[in-house]
Amino acid sequence: MAPPKHGFQKPKNVGATFARLLGYLGKSKFLLIIVFLLVAMSAAAGVAGTYFIKSITDDYLLPLVGSGITRELLAPLAKTLALLAGIYIAGVLSSFGYSRIMLQVSQNTLNTIRADLFNHMQDLPVSFFDTHTHGELMSRYTNDVDALRECISQSLVQLVSSVVTVIGTFAMMLRLSPLLMLVVLVMLVMAFGAIKFLGSRSARYFREQQKCVGDVNGYIEEFIEGQKVVKVFCHEQRANADFSVINGRLRHASTNAHTFASVLMPIMGNISYLTYAAVAMLGSVLIVALPQGSFFVITVGTLLAFLTYTKQFFQPITQISQQFNNIIMALAGAERIFEIIDTPPEADDGYVTLVNAKKAPDGSLTECSERTGVWAWKHPHGDGTITYTEWRGDVRFHDVSFSYDGQKTVLKHVSLYAMPGQKIAFVGSTGAGKTTITNLVNRFYDVTEGKITYDGINIKKIKKADLRRSMGMVLQDTHLFTGTVRNNIAYGRLDATDDEIVAAAKLANADSFITRLPEGYNTMITGDGVNLSQGQRQLLAIARAAVADPPVLILDEATSSIDTRTERLIEKGMDKLMEGRTVFVIAHRLSTVRNSDAIMVLEHGEIIERGSHDDLIAQQGKYYQLYTGQFELD
Repeated sequence: MAPPKHGFQKPKNVGATFARLLGYLGKSKFLLIIVFLLVAMSAAAGVAGTYFIKSITDDYLLPLVGSGITRELLAPLAKTLALLAGIYIAGVLSSFGYSRIMLQVSQNTLNTIRADLFNHMQDLPVSFFDTHTHGELMSRYTNDVDALRECISQSLVQLVSSVVTVIGTFAMMLRLSPLLMLVVLVMLVMAFGAIKFLGSRSARYFREQQKCVGDVNGYIEEFIEGQKVVKVFCHEQRANADFSVINGRLRHASTNAHTFASVLMPIMGNISYLTYAAVAMLGSVLIVALPQGSFFVITVGTLLAFLTYTKQFFQPITQISQQFNNIIMALAGAERIFEIIDTPPEADDGYVTLVNAKKAPDGSLTECSERTGVWAWKHPHGDGTITYTEWRGDVRFHDVSFSYDGQKTVLKHVSLYAMPGQKIAFVGSTGAGKTTITNLVNRFYDVTEGKITYDGINIKKIKKADLRRSMGMVLQDTHLFTGTVRNNIAYGRLDATDDEIVAAAKLANADSFITRLPEGYNTMITGDGVNLSQGQRQLLAIARAAVADPPVLILDEATSSIDTRTERLIEKGMDKLMEGRTVFVIAHRLSTVRNSDAIMVLEHGEIIERGSHDDLIAQQGKYYQLYTGQFELD
């Protein structure tokens, strides 16, 4: 396992990504309006509350110092303090309200985004998953969605709050003393210089950190999936070395990101303290030195309120810088999510569908809403008429050529036919094109040249879902889902009854080991069937195909993980499963294809020999050499 390539991403189109994110948030438009009103109220409460320092100091506290406590001063002071308390209580309630509502908005939005992402992935072609690693795709659901969560639930709200606070504080400071405000503006220029220098570097390393987290998660997931391979080949040291490289990149990015982010706050704090000291000195001079009535003269209450505003002014500016970093990170993640959502879905221009049918005495077919056991291809025509073709399982390749990348040809002018009920086997060395044939039959990929017909219909005219529903497939690499044994078998046909599930398991000779499990068919399977042997997993995959009851069956190394004794035990069941069906068999073990109606020997994408087992032995060609030399292909 090689470590992922190093690098980080930032949004290519910030405006478009943000607008699209707002489109998701717009589904909670009413709640967002309430949130922003409450945010504004909360921020305004803090700003307005500070302004009361001027009035309380000048109108009440200083007179109390000179004349003592009197009823005339205490009554209005009590009213002012009550009003101030009411303002702060309103601010607290507003903060609680917008936090609670925004939590709901963010979770609803993320739920929609995750659902759109997952649902769209179901429509993507197999080629997409062939070119993207599991870890890369999983990071969309974890790192990128988590960055969005933090942005929506916290950063956007804090950004609005900080902006309102800065604007309100600036207005109040300007109202209190334009001259002292000049001092603040000078120091603000220094603050912006620090923000620009440190903030840009912090943002760059935070984006790099996000990318590195995805690399680390992807590598760990790949390592866990391939843990047995690592141990078998004693690659623990190499795996550790590779992990150290990408983990070191994450450490480097995180260290720099948090260093610049952490340094910014103390620097802004020190600038705030310097500003506070400068304002206090100048304010004191203005109070003491200037004569009463002068334009720039201020009161003690004015200075105290201004100093408090000075302390409040720089913190939200720092927060705005930090929230911009978080928003940029979130937008980068959102762009990667939207990138997948915007990936064109699997094209499907088919219009022929598979329907339940009823056969009349004269052999004609009509569509039926009930399950009859008879199926037909419903073929609409341009003139408005509809014809029905019986679903039989006649598959033919007509001069088919194919290339995955448009450069290397994998299949070259392949022509073959599989009539209903025939068993067709493909043998050949690895890379000869055997599995490609089954990929083309299922339309996981479309042929480059030629055509494939199914019951006389070009498969490009058949809707992909109906085409694949008509086929059962057992792959070499079986996959079991978390759930009961019963549910995993029923995956082949979700409406299968319990009796049909048990019958399918018996047909695949899986019933005997299933009944010996702790809870039989209700035994839970986890971790892709880690509590089962590879052979047992393969038997469940065969039972899954059996319960689907398709006319076409594709066995891609279906018995490769089953020992010879078990293979003989299920041979009769497999014969029953294949009876009356068109079967494509891909096998390295030549003993499994001896009874095939036709055996195709593939070499470099071409069929070099074809015929029955006896015919090919008599020809003494490639198949004869393979069969007499060894029973398994390399």
